[in-house]
Amino acid sequence: MTTDRSVLVLVNVSAGSSEEERVDQVCRALEERSEAGVEVQDPGSDEAYSRAVATAGGRDVVVVGGDGSVHRLLQEVVDQGLEDALGVVGLVPTGTGNDLARDAGIPLDWQEAVDVAVHGRPSGRGLLADEDGHVVVNVVHCGVAAEATAHAAEVKGLLGRLSYVWGALRAGLTRRGWHLRVVVDGRTVVDGSDPVLMVSVALGSSVGGGTPIAPEARHDDGLADVVVASGTSPWARIGFARDLRRGRHTRRDDVRVVRGREVVVEALSARDAFRVNADGDVADGRLRGRRWTVLDAIWRLRVAD
Repeated sequence: MTTDRSVLVLVNVSAGSSEEERVDQVCRALEERSEAGVEVQDPGSDEAYSRAVATAGGRDVVVVGGDGSVHRLLQEVVDQGLEDALGVVGLVPTGTGNDLARDAGIPLDWQEAVDVAVHGRPSGRGLLADEDGHVVVNVVHCGVAAEATAHAAEVKGLLGRLSYVWGALRAGLTRRGWHLRVVVDGRTVVDGSDPVLMVSVALGSSVGGGTPIAPEARHDDGLADVVVASGTSPWARIGFARDLRRGRHTRRDDVRVVRGREVVVEALSARDAFRVNADGDVADGRLRGRRWTVLDAIWRLRVAD
Protein backbone atom coordinates (compact mmCIF):
# COMPACT_ATOMS: atom_id res chain seq x y z
CA MET A 1 0.00 0.00 0.00
CA THR A 2 1.02 3.66 -0.28
CA THR A 3 1.51 4.27 3.45
CA ASP A 4 1.57 2.32 6.69
CA ARG A 5 -1.64 4.02 7.81
CA SER A 6 -4.80 1.95 7.83
CA VAL A 7 -6.74 1.80 4.59
CA LEU A 8 -10.05 3.67 4.61
CA VAL A 9 -12.81 1.39 3.28
CA LEU A 10 -16.00 3.18 2.25
CA VAL A 11 -19.17 1.14 1.88
CA ASN A 12 -22.77 2.14 1.31
CA VAL A 13 -25.07 -0.73 2.13
CA SER A 14 -28.08 1.57 2.31
CA ALA A 15 -27.67 2.46 -1.39
CA GLY A 16 -28.57 -1.10 -2.32
CA SER A 17 -25.36 -1.69 -4.29
CA SER A 18 -24.82 -5.00 -2.52
CA GLU A 19 -26.20 -7.13 0.26
CA GLU A 20 -24.90 -6.54 3.77
CA GLU A 21 -23.58 -10.07 4.05
CA ARG A 22 -21.49 -9.66 0.88
CA VAL A 23 -20.11 -6.35 2.12
CA ASP A 24 -19.05 -8.04 5.36
CA GLN A 25 -17.26 -10.74 3.35
CA VAL A 26 -15.46 -8.13 1.27
CA CYS A 27 -14.37 -6.16 4.33
CA ARG A 28 -13.03 -9.27 6.03
CA ALA A 29 -11.07 -10.16 2.90
CA LEU A 30 -9.65 -6.64 2.69
CA GLU A 31 -8.57 -6.87 6.35
CA GLU A 32 -6.79 -10.16 5.67
CA ARG A 33 -4.95 -8.86 2.60
CA SER A 34 -3.99 -5.41 3.87
CA GLU A 35 -0.72 -5.24 5.78
CA ALA A 36 -1.70 -1.91 7.37
CA GLY A 37 -5.19 -2.98 8.39
CA VAL A 38 -8.44 -1.30 7.40
CA GLU A 39 -10.92 1.17 8.85
CA VAL A 40 -14.41 0.47 7.54
CA GLN A 41 -16.96 3.27 7.41
CA ASP A 42 -20.54 3.26 6.13
CA PRO A 43 -21.44 6.96 6.47
CA GLY A 44 -25.19 7.45 6.26
CA SER A 45 -25.55 11.21 6.01
CA ASP A 46 -23.72 13.68 3.76
CA GLU A 47 -22.14 15.24 6.83
CA ALA A 48 -20.82 11.90 8.06
CA TYR A 49 -19.49 11.10 4.60
CA SER A 50 -17.63 14.43 4.46
CA ARG A 51 -16.06 13.73 7.83
CA ALA A 52 -14.99 10.26 6.72
CA VAL A 53 -13.35 11.53 3.53
CA ALA A 54 -11.60 14.29 5.50
CA THR A 55 -9.56 11.52 7.15
CA ALA A 56 -8.41 10.19 3.75
CA GLY A 57 -5.47 12.57 3.41
CA GLY A 58 -2.30 10.49 3.11
CA ARG A 59 -4.24 7.22 3.07
CA ASP A 60 -5.29 4.71 0.48
CA VAL A 61 -9.03 4.31 0.05
CA VAL A 62 -11.02 1.28 -1.08
CA VAL A 63 -14.54 1.85 -2.39
CA VAL A 64 -16.96 -1.06 -2.12
CA GLY A 65 -19.70 -0.12 -4.56
CA GLY A 66 -20.30 1.01 -8.10
CA ASP A 67 -19.50 3.97 -10.33
CA GLY A 68 -21.72 6.25 -8.28
CA SER A 69 -19.78 5.41 -5.13
CA VAL A 70 -16.47 6.33 -6.78
CA HIS A 71 -18.08 9.51 -8.12
CA ARG A 72 -19.21 10.45 -4.62
CA LEU A 73 -15.72 9.92 -3.19
CA LEU A 74 -13.95 11.98 -5.85
CA GLN A 75 -16.52 14.76 -5.71
CA GLU A 76 -15.92 15.03 -1.98
CA VAL A 77 -12.15 14.91 -2.49
CA VAL A 78 -12.33 17.81 -4.96
CA ASP A 79 -14.73 19.76 -2.73
CA GLN A 80 -12.30 19.44 0.20
CA GLY A 81 -9.18 20.10 -1.89
CA LEU A 82 -7.62 16.73 -1.05
CA GLU A 83 -6.44 15.85 -4.57
CA ASP A 84 -2.74 16.01 -3.69
CA ALA A 85 -3.18 14.25 -0.34
CA LEU A 86 -5.32 11.32 -1.44
CA GLY A 87 -3.60 7.96 -1.70
CA VAL A 88 -4.43 5.32 -4.29
CA VAL A 89 -8.09 4.35 -4.74
CA GLY A 90 -9.05 0.69 -4.88
CA LEU A 91 -12.41 -0.53 -6.14
CA VAL A 92 -14.38 -3.66 -5.33
CA PRO A 93 -17.25 -3.39 -7.81
CA THR A 94 -20.61 -4.30 -6.30
CA GLY A 95 -22.79 -1.87 -8.26
CA THR A 96 -25.21 -2.53 -11.10
CA GLY A 97 -23.27 -1.35 -14.15
CA ASN A 98 -19.67 -1.26 -12.89
CA ASP A 99 -18.51 0.47 -16.06
CA LEU A 100 -15.48 2.05 -14.40
CA ALA A 101 -14.27 -1.39 -13.34
CA ARG A 102 -14.93 -2.79 -16.82
CA ASP A 103 -12.99 0.02 -18.44
CA ALA A 104 -10.06 -0.35 -16.05
CA GLY A 105 -9.92 -4.14 -16.32
CA ILE A 106 -10.78 -4.63 -12.65
CA PRO A 107 -12.30 -8.10 -12.11
CA LEU A 108 -16.04 -8.12 -11.53
CA ASP A 109 -15.63 -11.11 -9.22
CA TRP A 110 -15.33 -9.55 -5.77
CA GLN A 111 -12.70 -11.99 -4.48
CA GLU A 112 -10.38 -11.26 -7.39
CA ALA A 113 -11.18 -7.55 -7.14
CA VAL A 114 -10.11 -7.46 -3.48
CA ASP A 115 -6.57 -8.49 -4.43
CA VAL A 116 -6.40 -5.77 -7.08
CA ALA A 117 -7.86 -3.17 -4.71
CA VAL A 118 -5.07 -3.85 -2.20
CA HIS A 119 -2.06 -4.84 -4.33
CA GLY A 120 -2.88 -3.60 -7.83
CA ARG A 121 -0.76 -1.21 -9.86
CA PRO A 122 -1.55 2.51 -9.41
CA SER A 123 -2.81 4.02 -12.65
CA GLY A 124 -3.29 7.76 -13.14
CA ARG A 125 -6.77 8.75 -14.30
CA GLY A 126 -8.52 11.98 -15.16
CA LEU A 127 -11.81 13.62 -14.27
CA LEU A 128 -14.15 15.98 -16.04
CA ALA A 129 -15.09 19.08 -14.09
CA ASP A 130 -17.71 21.69 -14.96
CA GLU A 131 -17.62 25.39 -14.13
CA ASP A 132 -19.40 24.76 -10.83
CA GLY A 133 -16.88 22.16 -9.68
CA HIS A 134 -19.05 19.11 -10.31
CA VAL A 135 -16.94 16.15 -11.43
CA VAL A 136 -17.54 13.29 -13.84
CA VAL A 137 -15.66 10.03 -13.43
CA ASN A 138 -16.96 8.09 -16.44
CA VAL A 139 -19.50 9.69 -18.79
CA VAL A 140 -21.88 12.66 -18.83
CA HIS A 141 -24.91 12.79 -21.16
CA CYS A 142 -27.11 15.62 -22.42
CA GLY A 143 -30.35 14.98 -24.27
CA VAL A 144 -32.41 11.84 -24.57
CA ALA A 145 -30.26 9.63 -22.30
CA ALA A 146 -30.58 12.10 -19.44
CA GLU A 147 -34.33 12.47 -20.03
CA ALA A 148 -34.79 8.70 -20.02
CA THR A 149 -32.91 8.32 -16.75
CA ALA A 150 -34.93 11.10 -15.13
CA HIS A 151 -38.25 9.57 -16.21
CA ALA A 152 -37.09 6.11 -15.07
CA ALA A 153 -36.38 7.45 -11.59
CA GLU A 154 -40.02 8.53 -11.28
CA VAL A 155 -41.28 4.94 -11.50
CA LYS A 156 -38.29 2.92 -10.32
CA GLY A 157 -40.05 1.88 -7.14
CA LEU A 158 -42.98 0.48 -9.10
CA LEU A 159 -41.31 -1.04 -12.17
CA GLY A 160 -37.79 -1.94 -11.01
CA ARG A 161 -35.52 -2.69 -13.95
CA LEU A 162 -38.37 -2.03 -16.39
CA SER A 163 -38.34 1.59 -15.28
CA TYR A 164 -35.59 2.46 -17.75
CA VAL A 165 -37.63 0.98 -20.61
CA TRP A 166 -40.49 3.23 -19.56
CA GLY A 167 -38.13 6.19 -19.23
CA ALA A 168 -36.66 5.67 -22.68
CA LEU A 169 -40.13 5.28 -24.22
CA ARG A 170 -41.44 8.43 -22.57
CA ALA A 171 -38.34 10.43 -23.55
CA GLY A 172 -38.69 9.24 -27.13
CA LEU A 173 -42.36 10.18 -27.30
CA THR A 174 -42.11 13.59 -25.66
CA ARG A 175 -38.94 15.05 -27.20
CA ARG A 176 -37.86 15.34 -30.82
CA GLY A 177 -34.37 16.58 -30.19
CA TRP A 178 -32.60 19.67 -28.89
CA HIS A 179 -31.03 22.55 -30.81
CA LEU A 180 -27.59 22.52 -29.18
CA ARG A 181 -24.29 24.11 -30.08
CA VAL A 182 -21.35 21.84 -29.26
CA VAL A 183 -17.85 23.31 -29.19
CA VAL A 184 -14.73 21.19 -28.54
CA ASP A 185 -11.42 22.97 -27.89
CA GLY A 186 -12.79 26.08 -29.55
CA ARG A 187 -14.00 24.29 -32.67
CA THR A 188 -17.73 24.14 -33.40
CA VAL A 189 -18.81 20.53 -33.94
CA VAL A 190 -22.53 21.26 -34.43
CA ASP A 191 -23.99 24.76 -34.58
CA GLY A 192 -27.51 24.01 -33.39
CA SER A 193 -29.25 24.69 -36.67
CA ASP A 194 -30.50 21.09 -36.70
CA PRO A 195 -31.68 19.20 -33.60
CA VAL A 196 -29.54 16.53 -31.98
CA LEU A 197 -30.66 13.46 -30.08
CA MET A 198 -27.82 13.20 -27.57
CA VAL A 199 -24.41 14.53 -26.64
CA SER A 200 -22.13 12.33 -24.52
CA VAL A 201 -18.77 13.38 -23.12
CA ALA A 202 -16.81 10.28 -22.14
CA LEU A 203 -13.62 9.46 -20.31
CA GLY A 204 -14.58 5.78 -20.08
CA SER A 205 -15.64 3.54 -22.92
CA SER A 206 -18.96 2.14 -21.66
CA VAL A 207 -22.17 2.92 -19.78
CA GLY A 208 -25.10 0.92 -18.46
CA GLY A 209 -23.15 -2.23 -17.69
CA GLY A 210 -21.05 -2.51 -20.82
CA THR A 211 -22.80 -0.53 -23.56
CA PRO A 212 -19.85 0.86 -25.58
CA ILE A 213 -20.79 4.55 -25.82
CA ALA A 214 -17.21 5.61 -26.72
CA PRO A 215 -15.38 2.47 -27.86
CA GLU A 216 -12.07 4.22 -28.51
CA ALA A 217 -11.94 6.26 -25.29
CA ARG A 218 -8.73 6.01 -23.27
CA HIS A 219 -8.27 7.00 -19.65
CA ASP A 220 -4.60 7.98 -20.00
CA ASP A 221 -4.50 10.41 -22.94
CA GLY A 222 -5.88 13.53 -21.25
CA LEU A 223 -8.77 13.76 -23.70
CA ALA A 224 -12.52 13.22 -23.62
CA ASP A 225 -14.43 11.52 -26.43
CA VAL A 226 -17.44 13.61 -27.47
CA VAL A 227 -20.21 11.61 -29.18
CA VAL A 228 -22.94 13.61 -30.92
CA ALA A 229 -25.96 11.71 -32.27
CA SER A 230 -27.97 13.81 -34.71
CA GLY A 231 -30.56 11.36 -36.02
CA THR A 232 -33.91 12.34 -34.49
CA SER A 233 -36.41 10.58 -36.76
CA PRO A 234 -38.09 7.42 -35.42
CA TRP A 235 -36.10 5.16 -37.76
CA ALA A 236 -32.84 6.92 -36.95
CA ARG A 237 -33.48 6.48 -33.23
CA ILE A 238 -34.17 2.78 -33.66
CA GLY A 239 -31.05 2.32 -35.76
CA PHE A 240 -28.91 4.27 -33.31
CA ALA A 241 -30.14 2.23 -30.33
CA ARG A 242 -29.47 -1.02 -32.21
CA ASP A 243 -25.98 -0.01 -33.30
CA LEU A 244 -25.13 1.44 -29.89
CA ARG A 245 -25.65 -1.91 -28.20
CA ARG A 246 -23.24 -3.47 -30.73
CA GLY A 247 -20.67 -0.70 -30.54
CA ARG A 248 -21.22 0.22 -34.18
CA HIS A 249 -22.97 3.56 -33.73
CA THR A 250 -19.78 5.56 -34.29
CA ARG A 251 -19.80 4.36 -37.93
CA ARG A 252 -23.18 5.94 -38.62
CA ASP A 253 -23.49 9.02 -40.82
CA ASP A 254 -25.65 10.72 -38.18
CA VAL A 255 -23.04 10.28 -35.41
CA ARG A 256 -19.90 12.37 -34.95
CA VAL A 257 -17.03 11.62 -32.57
CA VAL A 258 -14.40 14.21 -31.75
CA ARG A 259 -11.82 14.39 -28.98
CA GLY A 260 -10.65 17.26 -26.85
CA ARG A 261 -9.91 18.75 -23.45
CA GLU A 262 -12.69 21.34 -23.20
CA VAL A 263 -16.30 20.76 -24.21
CA VAL A 264 -19.06 23.37 -24.26
CA VAL A 265 -22.74 22.51 -24.82
CA GLU A 266 -25.19 25.42 -25.27
CA ALA A 267 -28.94 25.45 -25.86
CA LEU A 268 -30.03 27.90 -28.55
CA SER A 269 -33.31 28.67 -26.78
CA ALA A 270 -35.07 28.20 -23.46
CA ARG A 271 -37.13 25.41 -25.02
CA ASP A 272 -33.89 23.51 -25.75
CA ALA A 273 -32.63 23.64 -22.16
CA PHE A 274 -31.31 20.18 -21.34
CA ARG A 275 -30.89 17.79 -18.45
CA VAL A 276 -27.47 16.43 -17.50
CA ASN A 277 -26.81 12.84 -16.43
CA ALA A 278 -23.35 12.49 -14.88
CA ASP A 279 -22.24 8.96 -13.96
CA GLY A 280 -25.87 7.85 -13.80
CA ASP A 281 -27.07 10.72 -11.59
CA VAL A 282 -29.43 13.27 -13.18
CA ALA A 283 -28.93 16.81 -11.90
CA ASP A 284 -31.94 18.82 -10.81
CA GLY A 285 -33.37 21.22 -13.36
CA ARG A 286 -32.47 22.03 -16.95
CA LEU A 287 -29.50 24.00 -18.23
CA ARG A 288 -28.94 26.52 -21.00
CA GLY A 289 -25.24 25.74 -21.11
CA ARG A 290 -22.43 23.75 -19.54
CA ARG A 291 -18.65 23.58 -19.93
CA TRP A 292 -16.54 20.53 -19.03
CA THR A 293 -12.75 20.47 -18.78
CA VAL A 294 -10.50 17.42 -18.49
CA LEU A 295 -8.40 17.34 -15.32
CA ASP A 296 -5.67 14.95 -16.40
CA ALA A 297 -4.21 12.29 -14.06
CA ILE A 298 -5.74 13.92 -10.98
CA TRP A 299 -6.28 10.63 -9.11
CA ARG A 300 -4.93 7.10 -9.10
CA LEU A 301 -6.83 3.82 -9.34
CA ARG A 302 -5.44 0.38 -8.55
CA VAL A 303 -5.66 -1.86 -11.60
CA ALA A 304 -4.54 -5.38 -12.44
CA ASP A 305 -0.91 -5.73 -13.60
